[in-house]
Amino acid sequence: MIRRVWPLVLAAVALGIDAYVLAGVLPSIPASLDTTVAAVGLCVTAFTASYALAGPLLSRALVRGSTARALLIALGVFNLGNLVTVVSPGIAVFLASRVIAGAGAGVLTAVATATAAAMVADHERGRAMAMVTFGLSTGTVAGVPIGMLIGDRLNWRWTMGLVVAIGLLSMVALAVQARTIPSLPASRGPAFAVLRTPRTLVGVGGAFLLGVASLGLYTYLLPMAEARGLQGWNFALVWAWGIGGVAGSALVGRVLDASGPRTLLVALPTALLAGFAAFWLSDAPAVWLVAAAVWGAAGWASVPTLQQALTKDRPDQAMPVVAFQMAAMYLGSAAGAAAGSSLLAEGVDPGDLSAWALAPAALGLLLTGWIATTAATPRPGAVHPAEQPECV
Repeated sequence: MIRRVWPLVLAAVALGIDAYVLAGVLPSIPASLDTTVAAVGLCVTAFTASYALAGPLLSRALVRGSTARALLIALGVFNLGNLVTVVSPGIAVFLASRVIAGAGAGVLTAVATATAAAMVADHERGRAMAMVTFGLSTGTVAGVPIGMLIGDRLNWRWTMGLVVAIGLLSMVALAVQARTIPSLPASRGPAFAVLRTPRTLVGVGGAFLLGVASLGLYTYLLPMAEARGLQGWNFALVWAWGIGGVAGSALVGRVLDASGPRTLLVALPTALLAGFAAFWLSDAPAVWLVAAAVWGAAGWASVPTLQQALTKDRPDQAMPVVAFQMAAMYLGSAAGAAAGSSLLAEGVDPGDLSAWALAPAALGLLLTGWIATTAATPRPGAVHPAEQPECV
């Protein structure tokens, strides 16, 4: 049954590339659009903002009637946005394309994660949700460097063409499998109603803080290394973080299915804190390589862990909960990058940024630790989506 999730994983790979690859090819974009780096950077921010808003606000309405149709529409909007990015003649069209792609990505992430959990038996839910995160991390880790290489050899438009190609491939795979995709239960009430549950609200806050600490700090990994005299290890550090992230998201699902999320809710943020402390206190290349791998593994593995903790007792609310969680995580990433920029502007040594990241990581640990020590109560009448009729 778990093999049925792979089209969703492929779509997540495209999302993972798209979310970060423009930062890698940013210097080559302004001249071709007759604009500035700052204007292109604003477009990258627009993608994140659109992602964060569209997931919670649009995903529930879109799945009414057919989950397969919702997935195809979201993926189609995502692909359309990226295709327009490829052919953008100027900054105005480029900006609009990033808003469109971000909206499709936000809806797709929420619906794909909830659908993956609904396509498998209860004892495979953790692994199924982790596989979507595996796709996101793989796209970021492997796809972004490949996209940058394509951008260097050809140009940034070909890089975005790679995202479109993967997105179209996953769209075909989903269309072939459409009849086997179960319908997600239609939730009633406004989208923000799920935040009335203390566990969900705390979990979303934890996702934001861990996004600030983990993905936000990643923006400055290379300046941090250079400040400590480790510039010769830049490539190795990036790949250590990436390999750790892929491994963490690939392996955490089995642990979640075997023993649940409670222990990991404490262990993963603690590992993140340990990695940041190692960066701050040591200049040894071996220590930094290990710390980078631990950081990547803990950061990415915490995503499906929170998803499992927040949705296992209420599978009928999985989609809106995941939408808010992922929106919070990506907003946290943007906030963390902005905070790092402000700190550097104030004269903070780049090598000390990991010390500043300890604060949001510690707060995130407090929130996830509270979730771990609070018993989840299943909602009366909650139905696992796998028990719903399949789409035809």
